[in-house]
Amino acid sequence: MMRLTLRVWRQPGPDARGEFRTYIANGVSEHMSFLEMLDVVNEDLLVRGDEPIAFDHDCREGICGSCALMINGLPHGPKRATTACQLHMRSFRDGDTITVEPWRARAFPVLRDLIVDRSAFDRIIASGGFVSAPTGSAQDANAILVSKDRSDLAMDAAACIGCGACVAACPNGSAILFTSAKVAHLGLLPQGQPERDRRVLGMVRQMDLEEFGGCTLFEECEAACPKEISVENIARMNRDVLRATLRDRGQVPVEVAGG
Repeated sequence: MMRLTLRVWRQPGPDARGEFRTYIANGVSEHMSFLEMLDVVNEDLLVRGDEPIAFDHDCREGICGSCALMINGLPHGPKRATTACQLHMRSFRDGDTITVEPWRARAFPVLRDLIVDRSAFDRIIASGGFVSAPTGSAQDANAILVSKDRSDLAMDAAACIGCGACVAACPNGSAILFTSAKVAHLGLLPQGQPERDRRVLGMVRQMDLEEFGGCTLFEECEAACPKEISVENIARMNRDVLRATLRDRGQVPVEVAGG
């Protein structure tokens, strides 16, 4: 069992002044996840009549993106390609001091304690993250042919869980890795072609409206991403933005712009 010192950001509301407070976590098993450790701390706070630490979580299986925590200055903590809910306490040592903060970004305002408002991501998705292909019962597997290299790239991009670690890690607070992943996983497939131009221009425009920072290719986003989304998606999206812009101005033939 471990004894840990936690420095946790506490902020009662979006307009309130926040501060770090220190808590002792006793009896922490190395087999606990980081969120289970916070549950133990909260149980102790409730017994003492104190307000528990507010933090987001849902699936606790590394697929929903809710567990947005900055742990010792790293999004989701020290283990690469791992969400905070899947980070186990064996990644720390007995006696460690652990600093826990919310994401720090203009576009992710703090709501309470470790919870931030990530609805900016939802608005980016709503601005173009859809297709007009008919839905219904499953089609025959060969009804729409997709090459394996394209399907693999689309699936890799679709792995993005929208947690916001890329924004938190970026010195500029840029959301371009998230946006490019959402553009790519639809734009790479035949079903996504009718809205391809509209999608990329709309989502990039909304990203800028949300006041995310600009990308200067530090590549901290890829390093922090728990799903290891590649920065190659950024280059792909920038190319699509250029093509869509020129096509909108009538400067690129349709057959070239759709390549």
